[in-house]
Amino acid sequence: MSTSAPVPLSVLDLASVFDGMSHGEALAQTIATAVEAEKLGYGRFWVAEHHGMPAIASSAPAVLIGAIAAATSRIRVGSGGVMLPNHSSLVIAEQFGTLVALHGDRIDLGLGRAPGTDQLTASVLRRNVGAETVDDFPNQVIELLAWFGTIAPLENGIGSAITAVPGLGDSPEMWLLGSSGYSAQLAGMLGLPFAFAHHFAGGDNTPIAFEIYRKHFEPSAILQRPHAMVAVSTIVGDDAADAERLAMPNGLMFARMRQGGRPSRIPTMAEALAHDWTLAEKAFVAERNAQQAVGDLAYVNQRIADLVEITKADEVIVVPQGPDLESKLRTLRDVAA
Repeated sequence: MSTSAPVPLSVLDLASVFDGMSHGEALAQTIATAVEAEKLGYGRFWVAEHHGMPAIASSAPAVLIGAIAAATSRIRVGSGGVMLPNHSSLVIAEQFGTLVALHGDRIDLGLGRAPGTDQLTASVLRRNVGAETVDDFPNQVIELLAWFGTIAPLENGIGSAITAVPGLGDSPEMWLLGSSGYSAQLAGMLGLPFAFAHHFAGGDNTPIAFEIYRKHFEPSAILQRPHAMVAVSTIVGDDAADAERLAMPNGLMFARMRQGGRPSRIPTMAEALAHDWTLAEKAFVAERNAQQAVGDLAYVNQRIADLVEITKADEVIVVPQGPDLESKLRTLRDVAA
């Protein structure tokens, strides 16, 4: 696999649900995308935890990862990510320890701090008695490392008196995910690999986050040197106009959400083409596309190379977009060529 960006390429799939599609069809398309990504030589295939989002069917990443791992044989499969504050760290250790026990050393556990949903849904997920403190997430990550046996047992018995089964001795490859300087700093301090969500954060924050990560990096039992990855939304079209057309359904969905609308399934191409676009909506989508890799193949390859140049990322994870499965697979095939 070759690209103008001399780094390993992976795939983040959002289990997209379009108007008129069942959840079963959306998940089947994600699994089919993973099978194709493995054939094309991509290194990892990740899915992300979201809740109450009609356009995204990956609310149970551990379950979906198990199905993807069973349908593939070589590609690393994991979460990009599990939103750890939504869960007990013991449950996540058991779930991903089970995945490792079943599928061996090809499971990744990417961890995020955001709820992956709106505040009302988050309150139902978490059922917190009090407000979350600044130490809660770092403590949960440290607990996970102890559950897996990556670090020594903790004073409260985690990893010794209380063990994760499966879990202890069944460690996945752990990553910390983020879209801010906080996550970058924490990943560095804990000596974990770091993946930055440029696909929805974008802008000047991207290179700054990578600088923060490397500045604060401390060698650990997992890493001796920093290791980072950047995520970028990607659409390859015949030319720039074709790629912009393919981006319209997703763009319309995000434009509606930005205007205060409720989350919805991704509109069909026919709906996006028929929509009476305002100047503000067009400007919003154009700015969003400009932050990502949307264009013909030469432009997409150059855009990926530019992101690697400004971040010095060790890996790139592409987020293939498009109005249907074939356009997503076309993007993966072209970028991998």
